[in-house]
Amino acid sequence: MTWKERRTVTILLSIAGALFLALLVVFGMIYREGREEALAEKTAAAGLSADGTPVDPGAYTALRWYNGSATLSFALDEAGKWIWADGPDFPLKDDTVTSILETLSSLKFQQVLPAGEDKSEHGLDTPSATLTASAGEKEQTLAFGKATTDGDSYYMCMNGDESTVYIVADTLVKLMQTPIYDMCVLPELPDLSEGNLRAITIQGPVPTPEPAEEGGAEEGEEEAGEPEAPEEEPERPAVSLNARRSGGEDQPALWFEGSDNVTAAPLMQDLLHDLAAMSMAKCVDYFPSEEAAEICGFHPADAILKVEYAENGADQTFTLSVGARMPDQSGRYVRLEDGAIYALGTDSIDAVMTISVAGMRGVVQEPAPAESQEGTQDAE
Repeated sequence: MTWKERRTVTILLSIAGALFLALLVVFGMIYREGREEALAEKTAAAGLSADGTPVDPGAYTALRWYNGSATLSFALDEAGKWIWADGPDFPLKDDTVTSILETLSSLKFQQVLPAGEDKSEHGLDTPSATLTASAGEKEQTLAFGKATTDGDSYYMCMNGDESTVYIVADTLVKLMQTPIYDMCVLPELPDLSEGNLRAITIQGPVPTPEPAEEGGAEEGEEEAGEPEAPEEEPERPAVSLNARRSGGEDQPALWFEGSDNVTAAPLMQDLLHDLAAMSMAKCVDYFPSEEAAEICGFHPADAILKVEYAENGADQTFTLSVGARMPDQSGRYVRLEDGAIYALGTDSIDAVMTISVAGMRGVVQEPAPAESQEGTQDAE
């Protein structure tokens, strides 16, 4: 082959290579456009229009999800407010519900994958969470499988279609983990600043009953025809504190326990500070059973706080029952008159509990350690 022939072949090969590369580019563009079009169609079914604009979250009328441990259902009431379907009277803070609907209405797919024959590959044979949203007669269901290897996304299928698997951000799954009692609107306590206070009564724990005297009916005996009367709760020890304002209602108060002026007592000042700053930390159980109330220490309560105060020129009374310490020692269980159980931080109830046990002295007599007691006996 001559030099001219080799040059011609080289030129032809270069042209063929360029054409081949151009075809690859064209085919790539066609594939990309087709994939984006398919993705747009899928995205529209997920809560977006074909052009990617969000659907109005206000179109939804019902929402239900399972988060792996609990199922929660919500619906719009006649007034257009979201309610918890299992507890219509529950004071729902609907931030989580609206956040889920807003996320759903603008849901973006990170990837779209063909489903394999084995659904367990993506954890979709037994979904870890499900979400169903209704807009009128239309219903949309999402099923979430495993988390991706980076833990920031989840595999998902939609509306029972097992032919396509999507990868989406973990936003919805995280929102669905919110416990129902974290969605409770906490009660707003009255203004218990010192200027409004008139009197404070703190009742301590129920005294331990004295052992029955000997000579009574033998164990197991019952007098015929006389059913046992229910035992009345023994009278609780109480500390009563009263405010006296000699210079008018707007003047600072002097606080008395009986005839003793306790205004300057550090424990009194701690109590006034705690009452002024008192607020609920969270809801523990809004519809507690008797068993739940007993577990939380309300049969009987460890202490009862009663505060007489003025509001808008009228005398009011605030009552708080104090139960057991919380397992994490962050505070105590408390109940208002509505019966719901809330958590109150230690900083808000510490002075009340000290007074309930030790009075205004504020010194709790701890029992001597066993070793010390034995040592005393030996010395005697």
